[in-house]
Amino acid sequence: MTPAPAPEPAAERLSDGLDASGVQHLVGFLLAIATVQTRQVFQRHIGASFELRPVEFTLLVLLLYNHGAAPKQLARALNVPAPHLTVLLDRLVARGLVERRRSSTDRRALQVLLTGAGEALARRAQSVSMTMEEPLLRALSAGEQAMLRELLLKLARGAAA
Repeated sequence: MTPAPAPEPAAERLSDGLDASGVQHLVGFLLAIATVQTRQVFQRHIGASFELRPVEFTLLVLLLYNHGAAPKQLARALNVPAPHLTVLLDRLVARGLVERRRSSTDRRALQVLLTGAGEALARRAQSVSMTMEEPLLRALSAGEQAMLRELLLKLARGAAA
């Protein structure tokens, strides 16, 4: 005897009432919809308050925890081509938030460092980031939040491989 097919999930409705059942199986679609919400939260708390784009915020916090990282390391971590990183660093240098410096141990190597103003901004922005998503995540239990983070990290690692 053949087992009965699994029942189809109920059709999800988008906020405008459209039936999303044709695309709700796509992780990319679901991530894109969730990204809209998370970007709005970021813009309200970090973007507007600190005049930072997501990639700029991420770079500053990476430098906060990785003093003197090499541009090549930063480009890989941010998944941006070297020319884009150069433009990004130029913007942050112009704002007085980072500086490029030759390594004291290898004069050929370049390091990127936070300035005093950059460190202060990175610390304040990161502090805000610690709680800014709480209202968005209230729909999930603590266990579901941990699972979501774990699953997203797995997907991110898989994409990098």
